[in-house]
Amino acid sequence: MMNLKPLNKKAIKEILNKIKKQFGTDSFSLDHIFYMSSDKKIFIISKKIAEVDLSVFNINNIGLYFGTIENDGFRLSIEGSQIIAKLAKKNILEINRSDLLKWYQGENILLNSLYKNEYVILKYKNDILGCGKIKNNSILNYVDKGRRIKSPNAYYLEI
Repeated sequence: MMNLKPLNKKAIKEILNKIKKQFGTDSFSLDHIFYMSSDKKIFIISKKIAEVDLSVFNINNIGLYFGTIENDGFRLSIEGSQIIAKLAKKNILEINRSDLLKWYQGENILLNSLYKNEYVILKYKNDILGCGKIKNNSILNYVDKGRRIKSPNAYYLEI
């Protein structure tokens, strides 16, 4: 299994406070076990997993990738963004269809915005796309290469 270490309550509270500050989530908590990898990726796991004897399984990975602790904040994963977006009161940025297609192809999105050097949750209509960082009037794309649309012919998609 990946080299994951469980986080104590203090470390979990620090992560949740970063999320509250970044996205304006008031009274929010996650009733999960938090693990951190050596590269500061955070995984969350249901507390019910403790009821299962994992030693009988050959496990490579466990939990849901929730986000990464960065020097300047917490960068949510796509799934982490979808969890937090329901509660977020700030730093949610709605994009248009043209920017949506660029985002799915792994491109950064040019932006004229009041946001500066902040992590934002990207949204298109009712869909939460993930988290990007605004830097130099651009939203940096962190979508994993395996999750991108590879063909420029994908523009025919009805979105």
